[in-house]
Amino acid sequence: MTTCLFCKIVSGEIPTNKIFENDDIFAFLDINPVNPGHTLIVPKKHFVDMSDTPEEILCKMILAAKMIGGKIMDKLGADGYNLELNNKPAAGQIVEHVHLHIMPRYSDDNLKLWPGKNASKKELDKIAKKLLNK
Repeated sequence: MTTCLFCKIVSGEIPTNKIFENDDIFAFLDINPVNPGHTLIVPKKHFVDMSDTPEEILCKMILAAKMIGGKIMDKLGADGYNLELNNKPAAGQIVEHVHLHIMPRYSDDNLKLWPGKNASKKELDKIAKKLLNK
């Protein structure tokens, strides 16, 4: 018996509102939505985070997000949507099963984007250099 919340949802141990399912991917409504229609996309197989997830599964998650995002706009009248994947607890990952959020957005929902921080050219150059090096 698994202890992972999302594995229990995928296996049917915990009921949910399924939105999409195929051989590799399962999508369901978030029980604490940012806006109505907020959906979580998870691989059926357990992977802790994005770093642990095979590229082909990540691609399938994004393809599911594209399809579901279109439905959110068409069927729910959303003006747009945000995709979010929190990778590791420091980034806000609460459930240790990789998952992609699709959050419907409306022009009048009063939700704000993350605040940006100023960065100097010197700082940006230094970071880019670190990330480019193998």
